[in-house]
Amino acid sequence: MKKRLLLPVLLLAFSGVLLQTAAQTTTWTKHKAKKWFDKKEWLNGSAFTPHEAIDKMEFARQYQANKTYWDKAFTFLKEHDLKTLAVGKYPIDGTNVFATVTEDPSKDFDKTQWESHRKYIDLQCVINGEEKMGKYPFTKLAVTKNYDETKDVANYSGAGKIYDVPAGTFMIFFPSDAHRPNITPGGNKPVKKIVIKVLAAQ
Repeated sequence: MKKRLLLPVLLLAFSGVLLQTAAQTTTWTKHKAKKWFDKKEWLNGSAFTPHEAIDKMEFARQYQANKTYWDKAFTFLKEHDLKTLAVGKYPIDGTNVFATVTEDPSKDFDKTQWESHRKYIDLQCVINGEEKMGKYPFTKLAVTKNYDETKDVANYSGAGKIYDVPAGTFMIFFPSDAHRPNITPGGNKPVKKIVIKVLAAQ
């Protein structure tokens, strides 16, 4: 009797491994990634809106590689009242996922700079207020400060695309993205935002 029960259990476990392996080796096309992105199941019920400028193919790849990290990040957004959350740092999953809440005036364009990271991906979400954020391939910009491993940052100069990011909207910046956040749309008004750092898959 035990042998008869053991075989189906082993087959079920093996099938689960095959399905997981297949999911991890998905080949993403622009169409497939957009379709996955637009379903928004990955939001885990969070009410925030992803910006259309997010690199959908890279996000699909990163999410697939580190699903647990991303699920924890979006669960944090869902389960906390961010409008009342105090400014400060918040652990989510050790050094894999952590957040920082800030509330500062947005800056004039020339007071901001392009930056990129290698170890971590930035999920930058505007809670209250409004700002503009730049996003552009770092390979198309000129390096002004070489990569600092201790700070996980490099800086750049050059022109790039700038986007409006209203309250309730988030951007995701991958290691290939130079980004330029905190730009004022006018008036240097206070902006409350949360930046969640998610360890990048290689």
